Amino acid sequence: MKFPDALLIDGRWQTEAGGGRLELIEPATEEPLCEVPAAGKADIDRALQSAAAAFAKTNWSRRTDRADVLYRIAAGIRAKTDELARLESRNVGKPIGDALWEVRAAARCFEYYAGGISRFGGETIPVNAQGLDYTLRLPLGLVVCIVPWNFPLLMACWKVAPALATGNAVVLKPASLTPLSALALGRVVEEAGVPEGIFQVVAGRGSEIGDYLVAHPLVRKIAFTGETATGSRILKLAADRIKRVSLELGGKSPNLIFADADVEAAAAAAPLAVFGNAGQDCCARSRILVERSVYDRFLEALVQSTRQLNIGDPASEATQVGPLVSASQRQRVERYVQLAKDSRGRILCGGDRGREPGYFFNPVVVDGLPPDSRVCQEEIFGPLTCVIPFDDEEEAVRLANQTEYGLAGSLWTGDLERALRVAQRVETGVMSVNTNSSVYQEAPFGGFKQSGYGRDLGMEAMRLYTEIKNVFVALPESEPT
Repeated sequence: MKFPDALLIDGRWQTEAGGGRLELIEPATEEPLCEVPAAGKADIDRALQSAAAAFAKTNWSRRTDRADVLYRIAAGIRAKTDELARLESRNVGKPIGDALWEVRAAARCFEYYAGGISRFGGETIPVNAQGLDYTLRLPLGLVVCIVPWNFPLLMACWKVAPALATGNAVVLKPASLTPLSALALGRVVEEAGVPEGIFQVVAGRGSEIGDYLVAHPLVRKIAFTGETATGSRILKLAADRIKRVSLELGGKSPNLIFADADVEAAAAAAPLAVFGNAGQDCCARSRILVERSVYDRFLEALVQSTRQLNIGDPASEATQVGPLVSASQRQRVERYVQLAKDSRGRILCGGDRGREPGYFFNPVVVDGLPPDSRVCQEEIFGPLTCVIPFDDEEEAVRLANQTEYGLAGSLWTGDLERALRVAQRVETGVMSVNTNSSVYQEAPFGGFKQSGYGRDLGMEAMRLYTEIKNVFVALPESEPT
């Protein structure tokens, strides 16, 4: 297949850039996949200057056909579903079935925000004066969207679609490991008729251009998904110019299993809730908290379900878990497995590399670790889960909240009142009951605590990319009749 080999800067596709080349490795084979240009600081300057100029000179934010353009982007994504899914699968190492679902979800994202344009706006406000008071929602201007390597296309669309829908100019920076689907998205957006310069894609090494991109004076807002340490760095760089920032960061999400739940159903669902995408998911339910009276029963069923996962070639539709994205990511997981052993944790299954070649790693279930241990507290971003017992609801909530993160979570119970109580008390941005599915296009997604702030998805996301302006129009005083 043909791989994208150029950056979209200033309305033109650039096959050479000042940052040299990015050599991409296919995770399933450990073989070179392709190379793409890496942007340098001069390329970032050109991209940002042309995007700011396009926002100022074009009428994109005032065009009444923006919805039509976004619908065409969605149609373009759908027309290239197979191509985009294969790119994502080979670049990231994710199973083709997952990649196909994500491409279709990316198209739905653009369709949702295309429809949202006519439903999003200001309001009229009664005030204590003779006149009309109303608010406007205005685009911020130039927005930089920085997306991670685990869900490259979908995360890009979650940010780009509402940013374009609200009339902004957008510069998209994909992760240096997985830029291919973002570059392919640039072609789709271009073909859909977005004005030249309004959307640009710059791949490059974050260590070389990240700070420069975030701190650049032309940038009005940064929308970032990634690790918490990088999010903190972005906040510091944005502070001097009071730039708008939204952050979706790390997670160490709990999965609470109460004794009155359908224990077998919970155990059957738990593996893919943490091992899907090879555990490289900030929503991964990587701390499984189980009521002690059903702990052994659940643990046995969990290990059995985990061992039944189909781990293998991402190109096969039967594959449920593919390789990790890189050798360094696999080494990171191996270090945590060793740390679990050193801390006297019991490795109940997995913990080895599995098939070769490829960055495969057999999913790990570990118990016997203290809840405050590093393995139970730090985001591993790989196929490893800790199972921890609790005695009652109070302890379950305390353990669930005993982390610096607060992104996602699940709870399983047959008691509706308990479900409502616990769902309210667990400190997470999204929570699901008797399922591990909690992220939907129509609903806001984001975290508490060090999992970030601001919300992707739903109509909440459109607010992230606008300023609110209040207008008061005085009317002449009239005599009562």
